Amino acid sequence: MRIAITGSTGLIGTELVRSLRADGHDVVRLVRRPPAAADEVRWDPARQEVDTAGLRGCAAMVHLAGAGVGDHRWTAAYKREIRDSRVKGTKAVATALASMDAPPRVFVCGSAIGYYGDTGDRRTDETGAAGTGFLPDVCVAWEHAAGPAQEAGIRTAFARTGLVVARSGGAWGKLFPIFRMGLGGRLGDGSQYWSFISLADHIAALRHLIDTDGLSGPVNLTAPEPVTNREATAVMGKYLNRPTLATVPAPVLRAALGEFAGDVLASQRVIPRRLLDSGFSFSHPHVMDAVRAA
Repeated sequence: MRIAITGSTGLIGTELVRSLRADGHDVVRLVRRPPAAADEVRWDPARQEVDTAGLRGCAAMVHLAGAGVGDHRWTAAYKREIRDSRVKGTKAVATALASMDAPPRVFVCGSAIGYYGDTGDRRTDETGAAGTGFLPDVCVAWEHAAGPAQEAGIRTAFARTGLVVARSGGAWGKLFPIFRMGLGGRLGDGSQYWSFISLADHIAALRHLIDTDGLSGPVNLTAPEPVTNREATAVMGKYLNRPTLATVPAPVLRAALGEFAGDVLASQRVIPRRLLDSGFSFSHPHVMDAVRAA
């Protein structure tokens, strides 16, 4: 297939491009600068511009672009960047696809389990309601922005991503160096649930969304059994053979991270019901498997 991707230089995008090309697919990468290679197509989300001529013949569009949630302290300006990079980018892509005479048959749009907010100990699948707060509001607006593609009859799937377990990049990638130095430990009291997924399973799940006709709407990309932060900490210490005696009290996290600390301490026990029901098989269903793979 010919497949277009935004966010192709990020953690997920880089690995997805590699995976698709390894299997012989033709990948088109959307870039914000003037194209410098045959596989690049220009887009400008701020101006709502996409070069649709470069998307001709694409069977799928995977939209992954967006500012990193944990890359900077949440100032008013950076919160606006987090929201705008997702909402404006999604609207630009969805509108462009809807305008094409022969659009891609499927639009896989990035999203996040932040949609559900703090779920506590409650197991939550795709039927769960949106939570309250900044990240749930962003996710709701993010998915709503894909409306033009849905209205045009393009099968649209929202990949609600959990914590991706990767050696470098993403939230989990920041943990490995800390744990290797023997400074790893619980965040807060450690009782909050972490809904994780290995990088390999995440890529396989995205490809499953591309290939599975009839699978549309929200799909949770998380492993089947979320773990508490305390359990994840123990696994990291065991696998890396390092002590995990350190703890980061909630007040210290709030002082260091500001508003974002509330989401770090939030509990999200999210279940990938629709992935499982559609026949997807996880290679790393348990947190030890995911950490070992990373």
